Formats: sequence, structure tokens, C-alpha cells
Amino acid sequence: MNKDKIWLSSPHMGGNEQKFVNAAFEANWVAPLGPNVNGFEEDIKKYLFKNSSNEGSVAALSSGTAALHLALIMLGVKPGDEVLCQSMTFAASANPIAYLGATPVFIDSEEKTLNLCPNHLKRAIEDRISKGKKPKAIIAVHLYGMPYQVDEINKIASEFEIPVVEDAAEALGSTYKGKNCGTFAEYAILSFNGNKIITTSGGGALVSKTQSAKEKAVFLATQARDAAPHYQHSEIGYNYRLSNISAGIGRGQMEVIDDRVNARRQMHNFYVDLFSEIEGVKVYSAPSDDYFSNHWLSVISLDENETGGINREDLRLHLEKLNIESRPLWKPMHLQPVFKNAPFYGNGVAEKLFENGLCLPSGSNLTQEEKSRIKTGILSCFKK
Repeated sequence: MNKDKIWLSSPHMGGNEQKFVNAAFEANWVAPLGPNVNGFEEDIKKYLFKNSSNEGSVAALSSGTAALHLALIMLGVKPGDEVLCQSMTFAASANPIAYLGATPVFIDSEEKTLNLCPNHLKRAIEDRISKGKKPKAIIAVHLYGMPYQVDEINKIASEFEIPVVEDAAEALGSTYKGKNCGTFAEYAILSFNGNKIITTSGGGALVSKTQSAKEKAVFLATQARDAAPHYQHSEIGYNYRLSNISAGIGRGQMEVIDDRVNARRQMHNFYVDLFSEIEGVKVYSAPSDDYFSNHWLSVISLDENETGGINREDLRLHLEKLNIESRPLWKPMHLQPVFKNAPFYGNGVAEKLFENGLCLPSGSNLTQEEKSRIKTGILSCFKK
């Protein structure tokens, strides 16, 4: 095999990242904080709230996981509490619950968006309350860039007075009813990991509704240092702030985010066209015009009863032999060994999606030659 590997989602530089990084070096701002951090936060804020009557605040942090951890702390989650969490997601959505000694209660997906099922969510809340354990928060994920059912989830959260933490780690550039994902909850988190729609190499952000909430988050993220000439700490803090150099990369990336979203959406359309004449393969798309996905990753599912016996693993392994990366959907959290004792509410949708679903190469920097290789590789699998 001598062809270069086609990755699922590789970083895609825009060209001006180096300008902002060089400015940090020239000014010797290489530590956390600095002009790039402030500028990056402002760039994200303007982008997120450009179509909103509200104006939130953004704290640039070392990861999306750190942002979620701080959000739960600021919502008062403590040991022994319960937090409701979408089961079909990456482990980083659930791990911060465990960091705090709380218990995750996992909720199944619905097949329309692959996200948090409102019916199972409501049933779980009512059942936990009947057991004397009213959940402290709801973690809802915009999986693979597809917005969850925002109105339905927020209505349930409001009914039971439980705050939502919006996990938009995969959804920067996605919208619901014309408003950006990351603006629908008391707290939202973003990720700028190397494989995300834009990257700072590693990094994330916490989006909050108020400046005071941002200030509290920044305080906790900088070791909770009290206002004193010496180092004094009245609370436990964390080393969670983004560096000025990484933020410089982010500033350059924010200049091209619309191009990156458009390119990923074009890859999704590429797969829609490719599979239009292949029986038994479903390409997951927006259920209505209310949903605008950045299609961070394009997702398909295979029904081997209709594909001539070809299943998810057959296609994945076939592509692997051709040096083309693909990946099963996230393994649901309630099936993970580390969370085997956590409560779960559902009817098997997430398990079925995991068994039959596959993420295909979706990067914004895929060339025409690479697209041709992907198409040829997929078609050759189904012709076997």
C-alpha cells in the first residue's frame, strides 16, 4: 500500500494562523492569557451571537472537557448528585460528572437527530424524582454537528427546573432555527481539538449567558487565586486556561470557519449522491429546515438485510485495506465498562446505531483525488 492515508477529519489550516502566533512570540506572550486569548474569545462571541438577541460571554480554555467540568461545578454539582447525560456521545461528555463524584444517568437517542430522546429524558426525570434524586443538570449533545431537539429538550428542562449544559463540541457552525448551537443553554461548551471543525491544536471554550459567569469560570480556570499580592486560595482551582499561542491559531481558524462548514456540508452531499443508488445504506441528514448541521462527520448506517449481507464492519475493514479511515459511531456510555453500573433509560436505539453506524471521511481539506479514492473504494465494497 503506497497511497497516503485518507483521514476521517484532519486539521485544516487557513493561512493566517502563523501571523497571530508570530505576534505572540514577538511580544513574548507565550504563557496563558494575552491579546490572542482576548481576541479569540471576542471572535467566538461575535460569531455565536450574531443572529441572537442575547449576548453571552466566552472563556477560552484548555479543552472542551475542562469547560464541561467547570460548567458542572458552577451549577453546584457535588458528590452524590445525579446528572442526566446523552448516552451516545464521546466519553468526555460524561467523565466530568465522575470527576465531581456525581452519578451519570444515561439517556437513549432518538433516530431523527441521533441525539437525546425527549421521551426517555422526561421518563428518567420523573423516575429519579420519585426515588428522591432530582437531577442537578442535563448534558445534551449536538452529535456529529446535528442539533438536538432544542425546543423539546428546553421545554422539559424548564418544566422540571433543571439546567441544561449544551455540549456543542462537535457543532460550531451548526444552527437550529437560525440560531447558533452553543447559545441555547445556561452553559455551552466548545472543542477545538485537532480533529474538530476548527482547531487550536488542543483547546475549548465555555459559553455562558453573563459576564459574571465567565469571570467566575476564568477565576476557577486560573487556580482560583484570590485578589491578594501573595498567592492565596479560598477555593479549589484548576489549570484550565488556553495559552496565548494556541489562541493565536484559533484566531486564524475563525477567519475561515464558514468555508470549513461549507466544505464539510459538501462532503455530506457527496455521500448522499454516492449512496443514492445503493440499497440498505442511510445517510443521516437534517430532519427539517430547522436543523442546519455543520456535518463535522458524515454518518451512515447499513442494513445488511438490504445490502446483500454487507455490514458496517465489512465496509470499515474494506476501506481500512485501502488506507481510508472510517470509524464506528461512539459506543454508548451505558455500554462502557467504566459506567456499567450507571442507570440507563432507553429502548435500544443507541445500541442499534452503534452496531450499524459508520462515520466516513469528512475533512474540509479532502482533495478531488481523495474523494475519487473514497468513491471507488466504497463502490468496490458493494460490488463484491
